[in-house]
Amino acid sequence: MGCFMRVWCLLLVVQILVTCSIGEDPYRFYTWNVTYGDIYPLGVKQQGILINGQFPGPQIESVTNDNLIINVYNSLDEPFLISWNGVQQRRNSWQDGVYGTNCPIPPGSNFTYVLQVKDQIGSYFYFPSLAFHKAAGGYGGFKINSRSVIPVPFDPPAGDFTVLAGDWYKRNHTDLRAILDGGSDLPFPDGLIINGRGSNGYTFTVDQGKTYRFRISNVGIGTSINFRIQGHKMLLVEVEGIHTLQNTYDSLDIHLGQSMSVLVTADQPPQDYYIVVTSRFTSQVLNATSIFRYSNSAGTVAGPATIGLTTQIDWSLEQARSLRRNLTASGPRPNPQGSYHYGMINTTRTIRLQNSAPVINGKQRYAVNSVSFIPADTPLKLADYFKISGVFSLGSIPDNPTGGGGYLQTSVMAADFRGYVEVVFENPEDNVQSWHIDGHNFFVVGMDGGQWSAASRLNYNLRDTISRCTVQVYPKSWSAVYIPLDNVGMWNVRSENWARQYLGQQFYLRVYSPANSWRDEYPIPSNALLCGRAIGHSHP
Repeated sequence: MGCFMRVWCLLLVVQILVTCSIGEDPYRFYTWNVTYGDIYPLGVKQQGILINGQFPGPQIESVTNDNLIINVYNSLDEPFLISWNGVQQRRNSWQDGVYGTNCPIPPGSNFTYVLQVKDQIGSYFYFPSLAFHKAAGGYGGFKINSRSVIPVPFDPPAGDFTVLAGDWYKRNHTDLRAILDGGSDLPFPDGLIINGRGSNGYTFTVDQGKTYRFRISNVGIGTSINFRIQGHKMLLVEVEGIHTLQNTYDSLDIHLGQSMSVLVTADQPPQDYYIVVTSRFTSQVLNATSIFRYSNSAGTVAGPATIGLTTQIDWSLEQARSLRRNLTASGPRPNPQGSYHYGMINTTRTIRLQNSAPVINGKQRYAVNSVSFIPADTPLKLADYFKISGVFSLGSIPDNPTGGGGYLQTSVMAADFRGYVEVVFENPEDNVQSWHIDGHNFFVVGMDGGQWSAASRLNYNLRDTISRCTVQVYPKSWSAVYIPLDNVGMWNVRSENWARQYLGQQFYLRVYSPANSWRDEYPIPSNALLCGRAIGHSHP
């Protein structure tokens, strides 16, 4: 049986299973071919990663509880994986697409992701998670709309735009990876790009008097950004799946890995305006622009784009604290977002995570609580499922900073299903950090400068903070979150600064339930790829 016939049969079986198992929940099929191709984001030819010939890749359009069947062909010359930033994979870490949970897709092969956007709404993105591929592109927008029966706290916009912005290098990802493998850190980025293009390379066309939704994600490698639209106010309405209080902003800071939605009304004289993205907290300021064009525009953009905020940490901290949850709005389900009283639940454990930048064996590494993560020869989820000893050990990363030197370890932290954990991210370094936890949203209860202590809890927001999956930690500061561990699986906790992630600033959180029940976690997929020491083990 030929390759395409086997794939067709697999998709037919999946369709039947999905139809039988979920009834009314629809499914959507995607077929992606991942290739190399020439791209020119900053005017210089380089090798990029394309999906179906596109950079950025195709937008995923979905609705709460949709089932997505995404067949990915790897036409690169090296293994490949795609992960889904912010998509929780409820009971299904098998589909998370990071090396700790999945074997890479070999060159010339394919893998079909079967995932459900269960009880989620909002703006996210997907990206390649292996081998520093993220620096070559391969990313795209991921939109989850509310079901038609669920009220949304704003009128339907006239249009919906995705903005994928971030820093970029003119060097190929293989050269950047070689720098990191050689024990050095990356040089300063060459520029910023918006939707795969440099300044004025992309245009958003609007009609005068109408309101539009902009879904903005920072898909960069190492730089926080500030986003604004010349002459226009932005009404913040959503942050990573949470409807927010609708505060108005002139500009917004968006840190690595973060996503948010704003409403913008075309209420100015009809002409062209700049959309401006500026690097934040960098000694050298990078700037990129796109065009916000009225369909009846009477003129081009006027003058140079103004440089926005650059190094003002206090301003950014106050803006971060202003992001609040809309307590009366429905979320993915028809119940108010404030009905879950997160601040009245006693935490069961406190975990303090401190980043550091040790030199280990003469090479630059990055660490969490002194542990610099090294990948195992077998995905941790497979080793756990097949009970393969020697791949990792629970407790291989401590719950608190050690104050000692850095060391290499395949670090996995044990956690109990349905625990309610306080996590404090502590940043003693001089640059802003950005942390992401797969499989979960967490409540950002506090952030401040200096050293965290138990007394810091007196200033926590225990009423209406947002919950999200990625949080920034300012220089010499801390950020505290409450996280309900309601999703069984092996989950990546990582820096969204991709050089730091690549060089060890990550670990895995094993959320465990002894019940071994489908109610807690789905079984291993029948099409799961096996590699490393998992080869030869049987599964359904």
